Amino acid sequence: MIERAVAWFQGQSTTDLVWVGIGFMAQLMFTMRFVIQWIASEKARRSVMPEMFWYFSLAGGAILFAYSFYRFDPVFMLGQGAGLVIYIRNIYFVWTNKKSASAPDAVPSKS
Repeated sequence: MIERAVAWFQGQSTTDLVWVGIGFMAQLMFTMRFVIQWIASEKARRSVMPEMFWYFSLAGGAILFAYSFYRFDPVFMLGQGAGLVIYIRNIYFVWTNKKSASAPDAVPSKS
């Protein structure tokens, strides 16, 4: 088994190995979003979706999209591309809600 793994690595170009590393980094980003969500839910004792979940989703999705583009995998590109739209939209909602929550209450005008 180890000999087979070594032979596989030796048969790869440097560029391919760099992209495999990028793919593993992206997978780690996706794993971390679930770890963050799990920890937040445990602390709250209910299911929650913390803001960091969306940042890890965006980072992992962008890297995986680049990886799928390099590998020219149209199915993977479509899936990751669609996910990126969703992650960006959710981050927009997070930022919008933060901005409206921090805005001072409007003072009604006297007419």
